[in-house]
Amino acid sequence: MADSFRYENDTLYCEQAPLADIAARAGTPCYVYSRAAILERYRAYDEALAGLPHRICYSAKANSSLGVLALLARAGAGFDIVSGGELYRVLQAGGEPGGVVFSGVGKTPAEVEYALAQGVHSFNCESEDELALVDALAARQGVRARVGLRVNPDIEAETHPYISTGLRAHKFGIDIAQVPGISERARALRSVSLEGVSCHIGSQLLDAGPILAALDIMLALVERLRAAGTDIRTLDLGGGLGVAYRPGERTPEVRDFVSQVRARVEGKGLFVMLEPGRSIVAEAGVLLTRVLYRKGNGGKEFVVVDAAMNDLIRPALYQSHHEIIPLRRSARPRILADVVGPVCETGDYLARDRELDNVLPGDLLAVCTAGAYAFVSASNYNSRTRPPEILVEGDRWRVIRARESYADLVRGESV
Repeated sequence: MADSFRYENDTLYCEQAPLADIAARAGTPCYVYSRAAILERYRAYDEALAGLPHRICYSAKANSSLGVLALLARAGAGFDIVSGGELYRVLQAGGEPGGVVFSGVGKTPAEVEYALAQGVHSFNCESEDELALVDALAARQGVRARVGLRVNPDIEAETHPYISTGLRAHKFGIDIAQVPGISERARALRSVSLEGVSCHIGSQLLDAGPILAALDIMLALVERLRAAGTDIRTLDLGGGLGVAYRPGERTPEVRDFVSQVRARVEGKGLFVMLEPGRSIVAEAGVLLTRVLYRKGNGGKEFVVVDAAMNDLIRPALYQSHHEIIPLRRSARPRILADVVGPVCETGDYLARDRELDNVLPGDLLAVCTAGAYAFVSASNYNSRTRPPEILVEGDRWRVIRARESYADLVRGESV
């Protein structure tokens, strides 16, 4: 959890705002983000590359709330997107299309046309067929599109298999052995300009070693492509740095990692792009929830709260760990319990067999490290309304997404 969250006199604060006050006024469940924590992490990346041609392209899929995107756009961030909808969000938030990189393995013709019309910086193409599609649609619009080839370097990322992306067994990227041939054929295309290579080997990496190993492979590939006549100017290393979900978990320090990247790329004549997402916003957010009931079933203890798997699916989907802490600490003995929600699924849990404070009905809890891949994965399962999102700045806060109403649940439907 970011330094912006701390206890003062046993009361949990986000920056200078008591979280219990936010919960009382905004209701629960709700997501709360720290403006200071988001900017501190973004600036750690950006400042570590100062003086080197670069752009930090925030990965919008981590948290695509307009308030978060606008905050980063004003700070000078570019954006990594994987859908036309994410591009629309970035533009609505004030992001510059010229700072947008369009990634993703399944871009549709409509999405490519939209991105070309808006003037995005470039496309990271993940197949030769996609390269041909971008060329054809760019010709139709009378523009020349900048493209990079997303390379699959066949590097093992020690992370959850669902978020590992750098092996030949995964759907992402072009096999590195095929890249020289595709690069040569791409030079014959009239409406694309192949200027870059990119890679992204996975997410939630607690060791930067595999990313740096991939970087060494990519730099060797750049030299090979340049020698063959392809003018590679841009290297996109993707994102993937992990964050601490458990107390004491060791994670790469952003500035140290970027300094190692910098040492390898300086003097290579490359414009460097990084696409961090989780490592910018995850620790900057919490999910606030209220205890509804306590119950015991044959020696098993349950804490029933008003947040559920539809609000935060990561524990059910990835068996992921999120620390759960009280908004007001007490001296009561701790308990061992499952923290579960109201959704009618046995898999609806936020924690299992977790030691936590001996909370009572009405008490408030914070589910930590919930700024990334949390609200963006929320749903209306069981016809539950999605929670609001709140951005804190100092001792002030504002709602950047309103809580959904029952009317929102059926908007667009008909009988």
